Amino acid sequence: MKQELPLEMSAARQRGFLNIGDTAKASGVSAKMIRHYESIGLIGEARRTDAGYRVYHEQDVQVLQFIHRSRELGFSLEQIRTLLALWQDKQRASKDVRAMARAHIAELDRKIADMQSMRRTLEKLASACHGDDRPDCPILDDLSLG
Repeated sequence: MKQELPLEMSAARQRGFLNIGDTAKASGVSAKMIRHYESIGLIGEARRTDAGYRVYHEQDVQVLQFIHRSRELGFSLEQIRTLLALWQDKQRASKDVRAMARAHIAELDRKIADMQSMRRTLEKLASACHGDDRPDCPILDDLSLG
């Protein structure tokens, strides 16, 4: 059930609501991403003034901060959706959260290993390249092997 708001933004501010710009600053999430998260159902539909402006409360800012930090740690939107549900469920088992974190760590380890392998390959190719005016290039030769 939507909360009825006063007609003007100033009255909404007096009741502790923030506009989307202030919410973006407080949460570290851009206004564009806030609207996106709302459109995909990651956050609830924003309350609106009678003029149609989105307004948010401190709890909304906390949810957005949670999402922002989760994104910084590399969680996908679907993983964040699950983490949000766990965070909001006070009856959750911490083992469920730990299992998600451990699975994410394993995924990050795989990505790191892949990137280290790519780096070693590129380092080897760059070292083999003369880097002069000659047209032959082991980097391009390797890339062409596809």
